Amino acid sequence: MPAPRILISGASIAGPALAHWLNLAGWTTTIVERFEGLRDAGQNIDVRGAAREVIRRMGVEDAVFATASGEQGTEIVDERGRTVASFPKTASAIDGATAELEILRGELSRVIVETTQPATEYIFGDQITGLDDRGDRVDVTFRHGAPRSFDVVVIAEGLTSRTRSMVMPDAQIKHLGLYLAYLTIPRAADDTDWWRWHTVPGRRAVTVRPDNFGTIRATLAFMSDTRGLADLSRPDQTAILRRRFAGVGWVAPRILDGLDAAPYYFDAVGQVRIARWSRGRVGLVGDAAYCPAPLSGMGTSLALVGAYVLAAELATAPGPGSAFDNFERRMRPYVAAAQTLPPGVPGVAYPRTRAGVTAMRMLTRAAASPAARRLALADRLSSRPADKITLPDFFPGRRRTAGDVGAGAVA
Repeated sequence: MPAPRILISGASIAGPALAHWLNLAGWTTTIVERFEGLRDAGQNIDVRGAAREVIRRMGVEDAVFATASGEQGTEIVDERGRTVASFPKTASAIDGATAELEILRGELSRVIVETTQPATEYIFGDQITGLDDRGDRVDVTFRHGAPRSFDVVVIAEGLTSRTRSMVMPDAQIKHLGLYLAYLTIPRAADDTDWWRWHTVPGRRAVTVRPDNFGTIRATLAFMSDTRGLADLSRPDQTAILRRRFAGVGWVAPRILDGLDAAPYYFDAVGQVRIARWSRGRVGLVGDAAYCPAPLSGMGTSLALVGAYVLAAELATAPGPGSAFDNFERRMRPYVAAAQTLPPGVPGVAYPRTRAGVTAMRMLTRAAASPAARRLALADRLSSRPADKITLPDFFPGRRRTAGDVGAGAVA
């Protein structure tokens, strides 16, 4: 019997991770990516809880740690860059604003992609234009390539996935009213290896974070009731950012200067809510299915865990329909917990007034106090449901070792 053939749309994290596991299970994997190559850009992301167990099972934990960003913790700072409160990175694999493992999105993607080569076929610079589920196969058309057929198609794209709308047009994006502009700027003498966060009245914040390339990853964040700003032209977005952050102190002028020096990514923060993650032989995984928003700190973990669980089900279930059903039963509670943000988020982190900023600083200072740390208050304020799933026992292509025993009930 020929090996099952799967087409995965999206070459960031969830897609290659799914291909990794299915390669080991004997599948023939193809990934199509609309960009011309792997995207090495991206900001810091963290890998927590069950996701740490997944990369451990992949055999890439050491490689991931070797390319970590080096972030030492999180600091809240004032308009002069003076520390208001600090939270050192936690050795816990679950909680804390800065996790034990912080890595750039592009670096994590590269490490995972390398595990799929040469087994996985990559098609760059193309995208799906049509999906015809014939019952025993899916016929796929592409913008540039010739039509092909696959046994299963999985869409592992982002929040605003274009391919998803072909099969699940009822997907809803819950906008949270927050916009983020991400960019990379040169490192300055007074930059540190901490994630430093400066909140400004008017529902604005400026952050800088270290990376492992000797540069700084910066963010301009603001809340707005106006929809559609992420769809504007780049000049219009730049004008909005300059207007929004005019007169803001600390490193804001340096970041605004960087808008002209390098490309930046402008994003509207939201969550994906959809009744079903599959239809027939076509399914979703990662942000395309259940984006929890960056505020949750769980996007990468959901991508890695979801890819692992889906691969286990596809490799062991009698057919794709039951595999997708089993995948949803396992993942839905985990996703629901990740998408449940603390009350008032994100607005509570972006006060309108100076009094609100002062109150927020007082709260974070209290949370960073020795007494609060003894009570683990800081971790509870920034905790994620990172461990609230039991991973299936799935070790394709290799014999289990003593270190694997008991690892199924995470981590």
